[in-house]
Amino acid sequence: MDRDSVPQEITSLVGREVYTNTGIFIGQVEDLRLDLDTEEVTGLALHELNSELFGAEVASARGAIVPYRWVQAVGDVVIVNDIVERIQQEEDDEDEVAA
Repeated sequence: MDRDSVPQEITSLVGREVYTNTGIFIGQVEDLRLDLDTEEVTGLALHELNSELFGAEVASARGAIVPYRWVQAVGDVVIVNDIVERIQQEEDDEDEVAA
């Protein structure tokens, strides 16, 4: 991310869809987690989560928080690195080993 770009109101992130850098929909920004001491965004609180990606967790959780350090770009949508997909892949691999 370009740290020298013109700052925008953080509320402009609310409602934006979040995708991985490979195009997988993760969810929609509902709120932000802030560090008031440093005046920085530390996370994105998501809702409307992708049920295929999160499975049973979607039914039992209100949402998920994605660390802001995962954000690669903010425009019409928010792009995060593929760590979410890698976590899902690790869980799938564990299920295959257990079977």
